[in-house]
Amino acid sequence: MSTPLSDPPSAPSRPPPRQLVLDLPVREARALEDFLPAPCNRAAYDAVLAWPDWPGSVLCLVGPEGCGKSHLAAVWAARAGAVALRARDLVGPEAALMRLDRARAAVWDDAAEPPDERALLHLLNSLAERRGHLLLAARVPPARWALSLPDLRSRLAAAATVAVAPPDDALLAALLVKQLRDRGLVVAPSLVDYLVARMERSFAGLRRLVRALDRTALAVRRPLGPALARMVLDELAALRDSDAARADGA
Repeated sequence: MSTPLSDPPSAPSRPPPRQLVLDLPVREARALEDFLPAPCNRAAYDAVLAWPDWPGSVLCLVGPEGCGKSHLAAVWAARAGAVALRARDLVGPEAALMRLDRARAAVWDDAAEPPDERALLHLLNSLAERRGHLLLAARVPPARWALSLPDLRSRLAAAATVAVAPPDDALLAALLVKQLRDRGLVVAPSLVDYLVARMERSFAGLRRLVRALDRTALAVRRPLGPALARMVLDELAALRDSDAARADGA
């Protein structure tokens, strides 16, 4: 068991000078072995790995930003040889079928109401004829999309839908370690405990924290430690308070 960290002294000190940091893309490890199963995502994990023995041709993973939907979608796409779809691929039935080509599997990450409902319906029909499959990863379940085509509504309403629940402390700690490692950063277990106890408790909050820790460590040219962690947590809390104040005043 790691030794808990005490809060750093609150005596005022001058913030360390910062250098300009470019916001470079981060390559996340998205193999199956990199996914962290937990009670909150176990149903989604098991549903994806059950392929090709799905109850129907469509599976929808639903959850908030950063919950691991994209990771699971990438795992499934690699296994199924799925074509990756974007909204621009659903601007018309011909465009959708051209993108699918001869594939029998497709994945639409960050799915939402399609620009052309007929395109998605034709895609579903084509996959069904081929005994193929479609995986949707969305923040809102298709049953809540404002769709006008009755056939499309009924097809998506019948799709298997699996939701990812909010994370517990154990998953937050494991994800914190993984996402920092993806950025080339290693932290002591005691510092992980310190951060988890004080961070915003959401997948999106975790991503913001990791990004801020990385950028701040680079900017001040210091390794991650309690003092830097406290500074980042205070800055993120101030931003949340400012956003809340603006929302109240709107």
